[in-house]
Amino acid sequence: MSGYARPTGSQPIEMTDMREVHRTGENETRQRANSITTDEDEEENGALPTDPFEPFSDVEPATGSILTFRALFVGCLCGTLVNASNLYLGLKAGWTDSANIFGVGYDTDSVLGLTSIIGFAVLQPLTSYLTSLGYQSQHFGPQENNIVQTAATAAGGLSNVFVSAIPALYQLGLLTTPSKDFARLVAITAAGGYFGLLSAAPLRKFFIFQVARELRLIFPSSAATAITIRGMHLAASGAYEARQKMRTLAYSFIFAMLLRVVSQYAIGILWDWHIFTWIASTGFMADTAMAIESWGWFIEWTPAFIGSGMLVGMNVAASFVLGSILAWGVIGPYLVSHGLAFGKEAASADGLVSYFSLSAEFADAQHPSPRYWLLWPGVVCMIAAAFTELFCQWRVIWIAARGFWQALKTRRQKEYTYSTIGGKKNLANEDDIRLWMWLPGLVVIIVVTCFITSVQFEMSVAETLLALTLAFLLSLLAIHASGATDTVPLSSLSKVSQVVLGGTTQGSASIESAQRLNLLGGALTNIGANQACDLMGDFRVGFLLGTSPRLQYAAQMIGTLVAALVAPTMFLIFASAYPCILSTEDTAGDGGDYQCEFPAPSVAAWRAIVLAVTRPESPIPQSSWVFSIAMAVLASVMVLVKNLFNSTWSRIQPYYPNMMIMAMAFTLPSTQYGMAMFIGAVIASVWKRKWPDGFEKYAYAVAAGAMAGEGIGGVINAILSGVGLDGGNFGTTIGTP
Repeated sequence: MSGYARPTGSQPIEMTDMREVHRTGENETRQRANSITTDEDEEENGALPTDPFEPFSDVEPATGSILTFRALFVGCLCGTLVNASNLYLGLKAGWTDSANIFGVGYDTDSVLGLTSIIGFAVLQPLTSYLTSLGYQSQHFGPQENNIVQTAATAAGGLSNVFVSAIPALYQLGLLTTPSKDFARLVAITAAGGYFGLLSAAPLRKFFIFQVARELRLIFPSSAATAITIRGMHLAASGAYEARQKMRTLAYSFIFAMLLRVVSQYAIGILWDWHIFTWIASTGFMADTAMAIESWGWFIEWTPAFIGSGMLVGMNVAASFVLGSILAWGVIGPYLVSHGLAFGKEAASADGLVSYFSLSAEFADAQHPSPRYWLLWPGVVCMIAAAFTELFCQWRVIWIAARGFWQALKTRRQKEYTYSTIGGKKNLANEDDIRLWMWLPGLVVIIVVTCFITSVQFEMSVAETLLALTLAFLLSLLAIHASGATDTVPLSSLSKVSQVVLGGTTQGSASIESAQRLNLLGGALTNIGANQACDLMGDFRVGFLLGTSPRLQYAAQMIGTLVAALVAPTMFLIFASAYPCILSTEDTAGDGGDYQCEFPAPSVAAWRAIVLAVTRPESPIPQSSWVFSIAMAVLASVMVLVKNLFNSTWSRIQPYYPNMMIMAMAFTLPSTQYGMAMFIGAVIASVWKRKWPDGFEKYAYAVAAGAMAGEGIGGVINAILSGVGLDGGNFGTTIGTP
């Protein structure tokens, strides 16, 4: 057996986008995407061909139209469910998946493939049934299935900014209300999304053909998706297996959705297990038990985060728990005991203290809450890791610059033969994206974006152009990271954009204008890089399956329009039902209780950065600042070590702490999510070890169904809360503090 080694260069990045989480060997399909074999049996089972940079030779070309209404409808419907789930998970714990929870790939693995499985399970039997009735129905082939997955990818995107930058704008008083701002939220979301698509479209030839070999841009999750689609359509048992996975996903989805809705009426019995409150109620070590309870240590039976743990693996889950223990089990209590941070007695139970307030009283350098104190080391650590990752990717910047310079020198793109794949130049030219398909649209969208930001958000044209330039440049790094390491550091790159934009406004604008530019610029970077990465990953799938890139491009355009409408709508629903999302004051109720159901840690991180780079005085407690520097140095060293010695120390990488994930735990005062993920990771580890066949067939369907089900259940709860039928009015609080 011969093979090539998968590049493992970049450390996984912050949890705001789950594609940034790098799992280590959890998926057999993905392993086949990363190891090449010449064994015929393995090729029949779905491995990549010997050369990973050549398309599949055994996939029949499309015989009819593949950009069909049925493919777009199923794909956009899946993407809509993802969007709703992403808003819920992101506001809960700053955690969103790639825009494809129904496809193979959660770190784009369990996500892209399940979309194609749903497409196959729904449309293949439907086609056969209609044909049996005498209706003429076009054959559902792998290329049309690829369109389903592409539409789902696009329609499920654009939610990241609604769990980070957009709520931060409201918390700083820079916008009015989501209902009044709905039109401009849709406008800025669509503008950023289409800028990402149109600016990335001409890069297909560069990333998929010209530098793919040199940079080893395999796009592992995209390759795994192509393998999944190919295997289902070639295998005689493909339809049966797809139906089994679809059934498993449906059961998991329904269970998680019902549990999330019903549990709100008995929250302390069905959802949250406050074990230390129960111990205190017996009188045994009551003071100690309530002290532990005050720091948020309880178990939450959340299917979404248990499913997340199943997908991300033990390294990420353990890093998250380790970060939570350090922050909320060691450092936080130390700060309070030494008078460096302060809490407030809660009104809900005797002996219970709130340490998590970000209200004006506790978001102060002289009188910080532990949450406010710990927020800064977490954010500074993430920024340091982001810039270190940026430095470690210098090679892609150099190669991209060299490639573009050579292309300009030839003047004619068709003469540019640098590093073409397999010597088959026609592959790069056939049905490719032409100049007229993207350049006029890009010019229009830049003009429209400048108009929107100027009229609706009071940004100058120069500021908008700077933000868009950063979005494009950083999207190159995001695409490279996705192709080489299967990680997409969207949140970290957005923070880089925030810091750069913050430096340009020092002393030259009002604080309000500087904050608005900082957050909107970071949001445009996030949106643009997100859509650019999604498009390039889809192009990789289409290249392997022989799908027309023009039709994939069209499907992405349609899906992006759906996402631009769905993401703001879902945000409006959640913000209307839970106003605390939009206000730091509301995160602490009467008596200092921590009451908001959505702590939104990513919002706190974005807000912290904008305050740090725009305020004339430092908002950071001195002791927190010193500790932040130490954390930043540690994070940079660990990222450098991992990048420089990733091959030498490959055996210990599964046990190497993920500094981004650990730092994220410092910004999230909800230890139950890390515990739930750890439970999920343990379940997955035992399942894979004891029953590997069942794990490969059903684990990702179970996890994806649980995540989507709880997300949709959260939407239902938000609607019930809006009409006064929620658990707060009709439920019981038995078992809670």
